[in-house]
Amino acid sequence: MQSDKTNLESLGLRVADHVPALLAYWDKNMVCQFANDAYRYWFGITREEMIGKITVEELLGGPIYEKNLPYILKVLEGEPQTFEREFLISDGSIKHAVISYFPDFSNGQVKGFFVHGADVTYLKLLEKELTQSNKIIGEQNNRLLNFANIVSHNLKSYAGNLKAILELFIRADSEEEKKVTLNYLQSISKGFSATVDNLNEIAQVQGQSELKFSYINVHQSIVQAIEVLKVQIDSTQSIIQNNVDQNLIVLANPAYMDSIFLNLLSNAIKYRRPDQTLVAEIKGEVKNKELRLTVKDNGLGINLEQHKDDIFGLYKTFHGNQDAKGVGLFITKWQIEAMSGRIEVMSQENKGTSFTVYFPIRSK
Repeated sequence: MQSDKTNLESLGLRVADHVPALLAYWDKNMVCQFANDAYRYWFGITREEMIGKITVEELLGGPIYEKNLPYILKVLEGEPQTFEREFLISDGSIKHAVISYFPDFSNGQVKGFFVHGADVTYLKLLEKELTQSNKIIGEQNNRLLNFANIVSHNLKSYAGNLKAILELFIRADSEEEKKVTLNYLQSISKGFSATVDNLNEIAQVQGQSELKFSYINVHQSIVQAIEVLKVQIDSTQSIIQNNVDQNLIVLANPAYMDSIFLNLLSNAIKYRRPDQTLVAEIKGEVKNKELRLTVKDNGLGINLEQHKDDIFGLYKTFHGNQDAKGVGLFITKWQIEAMSGRIEVMSQENKGTSFTVYFPIRSK
């Protein structure tokens, strides 16, 4: 019988030493009484140095011991514990393990605790890869959504203008009026072609991690936006003042810049006051290594106390316009931030709104 028991104990030790899991036993004084090969390898210590000699604190070291101590105290009170921990093991690699402590009862008293550690390093690596993949997919989806919004929003402006110009042409009573409308059409056609080229560039780089930047004349970019919106500007008798220096250059994405100016100016026109002429002024300056562009109008304004957190929210509208979708400012903010910029707003009801856009001065 004694021989059979000895053989079983020997077999048990051999089994414990041949499993990849970390197995150990610590008495109630936190002194090690057993540790299998995997456990000893992780900590780089021999059986002779460990069994009956080393304490948990000596083995783990101060920082990890302090993290594990609450679990140790709980298991010594009779409560099983499970937690995750990262270790720098003896071969210099980082390992992740799910550690379980199980109390060892004798006559209703806890005389020690068993330790089981499952190596989950491979799962953690997979989790990290999955998180990174999800991040990349999320960024790509955002770019695709933004691209779709740009196409919808920008081309809608051209479509509206083309329709209005054709109606003006049909109603024209003289050759001079027809000539004026054809000039409008030429301007819009030129802007439309440039926009399509820019959108085509974005479509080609959707799978890339970075936007394509090029040097843009800010004044000319605003001129193009004004030409696109000329029918709305003329029909509402709005005044757009482009006071940006004609030599001001910024390194940015052309399609995004087109969209930003179109959105800010079309918003100013859409939310003008009915009792006075809209005046929208655009200024630009370089200060503290930033390009600062301001679009200021004397329109309806926004109650910032009530809507400050919603101004750039998707599908958020504030004036009850039937054609308001709450998409333009959301897109604008997204595009500005995609180019490492930021946008701020100041506004008062019935006094107007001022949007200030900041771009870092960068080089290719």
